[in-house]
Amino acid sequence: MKQFKRYLTIVVACTSMMQAGWAQQQAPRKALSYGAQYTGKRKDSAMAKFRTNRFGQFIHWGLYSIPGGIWEGKTYSYAAEFLKSSAHLSSATWDSLMYRFNPTKFDAHAWAKMAKQMGVKYMTITTKHHEGFCMWPSQYTDFHVGNSPFKRDILKELVEAYNAEGIDVNFYYSVLDWHHPDWKYDIKTAEDQTQFLRYLDFAYNQLKELATRYPTVKCFWFDGTWDNSIKKNGWWTLEVEKMLKKAIPGVIVNSRLRADDYGARHRDSNGELMGDYESGYERRLPDPVKDLSVTQIDWEACMTIPENQWGFHKDWSLSYVKTPQELVEMLTLTTSLGGNFLLNFGPQGDGAIRTEEKQIAATIADWMKVNGEAIYGGDYAGWKKQDWGYFIQKAGTNKVYMVVFNQPFSNIARLQVPDKVKITKSYLLEAPAQSLLLKETQKNQFNLYLPAVKKAGAFVIVLETEQGGGAGKQYQDAKT
Repeated sequence: MKQFKRYLTIVVACTSMMQAGWAQQQAPRKALSYGAQYTGKRKDSAMAKFRTNRFGQFIHWGLYSIPGGIWEGKTYSYAAEFLKSSAHLSSATWDSLMYRFNPTKFDAHAWAKMAKQMGVKYMTITTKHHEGFCMWPSQYTDFHVGNSPFKRDILKELVEAYNAEGIDVNFYYSVLDWHHPDWKYDIKTAEDQTQFLRYLDFAYNQLKELATRYPTVKCFWFDGTWDNSIKKNGWWTLEVEKMLKKAIPGVIVNSRLRADDYGARHRDSNGELMGDYESGYERRLPDPVKDLSVTQIDWEACMTIPENQWGFHKDWSLSYVKTPQELVEMLTLTTSLGGNFLLNFGPQGDGAIRTEEKQIAATIADWMKVNGEAIYGGDYAGWKKQDWGYFIQKAGTNKVYMVVFNQPFSNIARLQVPDKVKITKSYLLEAPAQSLLLKETQKNQFNLYLPAVKKAGAFVIVLETEQGGGAGKQYQDAKT
């Protein structure tokens, strides 16, 4: 009897735990006034274009590009755009750099041509970074390029030059502003809120000004929204999103802008994505096997070339500098998971692009000229990941691309095909007339025999497929 009672107690306890877990899973959704505005992916043409672009250029350029991480002979290894705080400089000292901003080597058309050759389809430029200096003549502050020795409207020149090359232009805007007297990191008093509301009005007006002055901008990329001051004013982030979308129909807004009623960022308190795409992947990428949830949303990864630097730093040796081959693989991995890849460049204070960045761009350009077809419009294929590289599904076609980075020693690439998918043809993207041998080895599994001559770098194989095809040979399932 005692054993039965003990057993009954265990059953009741386990049942209670299961019921509690079920209740937790079925917790009611929170009522939100400014959470996600819709669920799933946007299906309009503007978002489809953004999704098709896949490869973008990020540009961090501002007053921080002048000292380039060095102040009074001392080199600071932290990000060059944070030199003000690294060197403990006063606002007055830092702001005086505006009177030294005269980038006589700046050539918007040269930048755009380099980007075009590299193969990017869009560019994102820092209109205002954390330092508060504006790269356009804003009517809402004196701290702008129009009051520098340079005087010219940098944004206007960049928009015109990149658009002329067929490249979309997006605007980065930092909500965090070290220059503005009403910026707050947190709201602890009524006076704090009053002052911060003045700042929010300022930022709102600047963003409306940007949307009005440059109506061809395709996306607003927000930054500096992680502080409690913004989390406690999430209503403002929704108002900004609505205003921008009214000012420019079809404009896209990243998830970094948004905070909900409870201060949740990127995703609201119900787990729904806020904004039009997820932009939390900074200098990191999802795991190609474990993080497949990213394929259910639109997302973008932004990546530096030197590990620690966004803005120009005079000494690249302070952190690891990625090779062009690594960057191409990052672009490919991102595409294979249905994301966009935004690669950063940090122009010098004089407006020139550093030689190392030009060389990297040229190497990527060579690869994209041959293999870019696999990237543009590429998406998640849903095929099992293999060690040799990545699968990319070409949206709207019957093509799946194999991007091979690790050519097997055996020269045989193994692949597993989803059920009811038949491969009708396989060939190198650069040599479509030469078919590659494909042998079935098990149910839905194949050996693809790669070209006899080893390739010097990553290469692409095209697989043309048919839906509805079953397995070729009927292999007996193992009985264990």
